Amino acid sequence: MPANNRGTVVAVCRNPQPGLPKPVVESIHLLEGWGVEGDYHAGRFVRHRFLARKFPTRPNQRQVLLTDTSILDDLASQDIRLAPGMMGENLTLDQIAVMQLPVGTQLEIGEALIEITEVRNPCHQLNGIDPRLLQAVVRKDEGRTRFNAGVLARILRSGWVRPGDAVRVLTAQEAANN
Repeated sequence: MPANNRGTVVAVCRNPQPGLPKPVVESIHLLEGWGVEGDYHAGRFVRHRFLARKFPTRPNQRQVLLTDTSILDDLASQDIRLAPGMMGENLTLDQIAVMQLPVGTQLEIGEALIEITEVRNPCHQLNGIDPRLLQAVVRKDEGRTRFNAGVLARILRSGWVRPGDAVRVLTAQEAANN
């Protein structure tokens, strides 16, 4: 399924503590070069616990985690029913297939601008939500491992984001002008 270029924010989540799930909140403030204000993963340097131990001065390019409703629908078809935030995402989107977006794609979300930096490599913590979850989001396809657990991004322009806000995938030309 190709990614649409316009969508909507379904839910926003943050948690000052590590771990899953991230509670759904009314709004989040994305801070340029930092992350989601009040979220454990915000900061100048990488906050992922394993990566932070291994590379404590690595710049944080994993500032915000995005999933979309197609991921939740896929899991529901496997009898794993999740609400927004349960996979640890900060943003749950509708009408945009985040797993189809290449690294470097920029999205305007509410007032903010973000750039996809990597596909999320899911870990065993997901099994704390459902013991089948990690296996459900990791697939083998023609000898390659494919993940279906969201994408990580960095924040290029600060802004508030709320459910119902518009999401727009920028064209390459628009992104080059930023």
